[in-house]
Amino acid sequence: MDYAAGVGLLWNSLLIKVVPFLFVLTIIVFFHELGHFIIGRLCGIRVLVFSVGFGPELAGFNDRHGTRWKLCAIPLGGYVKFLGDENAASMPDANALERMSEADRSEAFPAKSVGKRAATVAAGPIANFILAAAIFAGTAYFSGLVVGDPVVAEVQAGSPAEAAGFRPGDRVISADGNEIDYFGDLQRYVSVRADTPIRMTVERDGKPLDLTVTPRETTQADGFGNDYRTAVIGLVASNDGSSFRVHYLGPLESLRYGVAQSWFVVARTVDFIGEMFAGKQDTKQIGGFVSIAQISSQVATLGFAPLLNLAALLSISIGLLNLLPIPVLDGGHLLFYAFEAVRGRPLSERVQEIGFRIGLALVALLMVFALWNDISRLT
Repeated sequence: MDYAAGVGLLWNSLLIKVVPFLFVLTIIVFFHELGHFIIGRLCGIRVLVFSVGFGPELAGFNDRHGTRWKLCAIPLGGYVKFLGDENAASMPDANALERMSEADRSEAFPAKSVGKRAATVAAGPIANFILAAAIFAGTAYFSGLVVGDPVVAEVQAGSPAEAAGFRPGDRVISADGNEIDYFGDLQRYVSVRADTPIRMTVERDGKPLDLTVTPRETTQADGFGNDYRTAVIGLVASNDGSSFRVHYLGPLESLRYGVAQSWFVVARTVDFIGEMFAGKQDTKQIGGFVSIAQISSQVATLGFAPLLNLAALLSISIGLLNLLPIPVLDGGHLLFYAFEAVRGRPLSERVQEIGFRIGLALVALLMVFALWNDISRLT
């Protein structure tokens, strides 16, 4: 292989791995910051900078309100800087506020009511959730959903389903009173209920029958060889092509699906975080930018719609991460504002500064831990 061919292969490999990652991350960051930006503007706060990425500016422009929109060299985040912010973490600058003219002070972030500041900060994570719901709804509307009837083709030997009395040919009607329309509904309901008894109603020989099954947690591999933990009961759907079909949703159905899917992911992520702190989940499942880049490149091979759905999943994760009550993150700001609302005055600058330093250290530790997991998986 000559030098030019080698460089070409390396360049193609970088494009395959990096472009999907940057596409996904840019969408998530842009909409997160757009949430801050829109609500901040509606609250009468002057926006100085809207940045996607950090570091040296690659391209940008000023809008008619004086906001500098820019794309920066390090595409691993972004920020909106309001008038009166000391830095990109939105630490208040009391001295700068005192030196401002009356006109500038009326548009400064720290001078606004605690309600307006809280709304502006909360708008970022909320925008992430809205983005996810919109993506799920859009892909369902335009691409449809591949669905299969909830009919059992096989009961795996030694499985919880066999112990519960399931038989091939059973049609699952409901789980804990929740209607099961498709086999995917059953898989999703079971997957998050390890070691939790589920009362199911099946149709057998035209008659309803109640069975109770307890899912078992197991480690499985996806189509790319990545391991993940899930709960199963050992039922296998028919691989007959006639059992599966593409179901297209109308606009309202798609919207309901998008919201329901987003809520499911939010609930499952919150459960995972709780189980992780309780020692029931392996912290090795936490990944960082390397994992995101790897998964993005893998999912991109499946098509544009799956890549968008991955962006929706990550958008929810970023939204929830930002709501953690850690100073520097949006949740930490909201925690400070809650104290301010109860006390009737802000926490002292000294207390806030200490909080931001502790928060910055915690975020840095989390990033190092995630990177360590990424490296461990690669090696």
